[in-house]
Order: sequence, then C-alpha cells, then structure tokens
Amino acid sequence: MNKKIYDLIILGCGPAGITAAIYSARKKIEFIVISKDVGGQTVYSSSVENYTGYQVITGAELALKFKEHLDMFDIDLRMPEIVKNVKKEGNIFVVTTDRDTYYSKSVIVATGRIPRSLGLKEEEKFKGRGLTYCATCDAPLFKDKDVVVVGGGNSALDAVIQLTKYANNIYIVDIAEKLKADPIMIEKAFDYPKLKYFPNSKIIEILGEKFVEGIVLENINDQSKTELKVQGIFVEIGSIPSSDFVENVAKNKDGEIIVDCACRTSIEGLFAAGDVTNVFAKQVIIACGEGAKAAISAFEYLIKSKD
Repeated sequence: MNKKIYDLIILGCGPAGITAAIYSARKKIEFIVISKDVGGQTVYSSSVENYTGYQVITGAELALKFKEHLDMFDIDLRMPEIVKNVKKEGNIFVVTTDRDTYYSKSVIVATGRIPRSLGLKEEEKFKGRGLTYCATCDAPLFKDKDVVVVGGGNSALDAVIQLTKYANNIYIVDIAEKLKADPIMIEKAFDYPKLKYFPNSKIIEILGEKFVEGIVLENINDQSKTELKVQGIFVEIGSIPSSDFVENVAKNKDGEIIVDCACRTSIEGLFAAGDVTNVFAKQVIIACGEGAKAAISAFEYLIKSKD
C-alpha cells in the first residue's frame, strides 16, 4: 500500500505550533499541522500583557491575530483531530490520531498543556454543570451566583478578576498558606468586597444532584470542615504537559519533554516546542520563539538527512 510521507508533521496549533507552521511554510517544507483547535490556551486568557507589539491584548484577540497570520500561507491544517500516538519506525515517524494515521520524516510536538483536575470522584459528573476550567469562557454564565475559585497562582487570580464582573460572592480556596500570584493580581482581586479567602484548604466533596449546589472544604492543618453554598467551581490549579502520546522520548519528572537549546529531543528527528517542554517559563512570547527554533531545527535536520 502506498502511503504519503511528509517531510514534517506539526502537532498542536497554539502559539508554538502556529509559529512553527509559519516558519516551515517560509522554508517551503512539505508539512501538515494536526490539532484539536487553533490558539491553544491563549484563547482562554483574559489579557496578555507585554507581548511585543501589544502592551495589553486579550488572549482571544491575540489568537485571532495568530490565525490571520497563519491564513496568509497555504497550510494543510487537519482539525479537529486528537493525537493518540507518536512513534518512530526506522527513519519514519508514525502519527496516529482519532481519525487517521500519518507518516513523516520529522515531527514537532507543540501540544501545550491541559488543566489539572481536582481528583475527586464526582468531578466528571459536574463538568459543564457548574464545574469549569475556563473563566474566560464561562464567567458570564454565573451572573449573580456564588462561586469558588480553586488555586492561588496568576491564573486563579485572573479568574477571580474576571468573575468580579458577574458573580456575587467569590471564594478563593488554596491548599497553600500564601497566594503565589503576582502582587498586582492579588491587589486587583481583593479590591472586590465580596471576596473571601480560604488558605490551607482543599475541596473534598462537591454537593448537588444534577448541578453544583455546594462544596465541602477541609483545612489541611486541623482537618476542620466548612460547607459553602456555591453554584460554580472554577478550577485553576495549574496544568500538566500534553505529552503522554509520545513513546520513548526523554521527559522530566513532571512529564515535560526534555529539549536542548535547538528544541531537539532524545529522538533524532523529533522536536518539541512551547509549554509541553521543560523550557524555562511558560509564556506566550517564549512559546512563539521556541516554535520558530523548532521549525528551523527541523529544516536543518531534513537538509542533512538528504545528504
């Protein structure tokens, strides 16, 4: 059976993947992009500050700019498709998705990260029924309702700031003793008079029949319990790299794909870029730079492979 073998397959279409695609198109590489969406986590950011050229821009607006730039090139985007497996057989990579199987001489993994879950047995039941992982998407749905935001980093405080425009009472629940968010984010959030903070605490139970009706908190120091009536739960406790589908590549203890300064991995011909890797700092502008580097590295690899 004849099978098409591409020069390159790019997995993911967030900031790293989009930039890799643009650079690959400019290099005239024969490639495709496989992704479940366009924009990645950028879409869900209420604001992106100090991305070069923009003092402040919403994540959705920046993602649209990325897409407009991408559309300037004739790029074969396979979407929506979810990557299930990547493995190397001889000198060829086999990429299996939920729709098809593809073959390529090289691969760039730019699949970013996915939200970390609470780990509660009833979590799946309440997804989309009051339990959400995206304040940018869902904050307007909770107008005049009481909500809880789980987490203490910038994403959690960003969610609080967005919710102050819609919600009634807002509770922050954080397992740590002190919030880790930037001081300016904390200051903005705590300007809201109906905000209450529960440090050293975690949710141990979600209450409700069909929809979220409340939560039970446990203080990790004295194991005391607190029940709160809420209609919304916003989970903002970080994320994990979307890297499980890649076989036999070196990863760190957090599951991030280990790359060198040229975005090369432990497998020859396999490159990785952006938040899925162990690169320092998970920022949009850094992901874009890493995507450019990965495309240039892949191009050089392909040139040397022809020698």
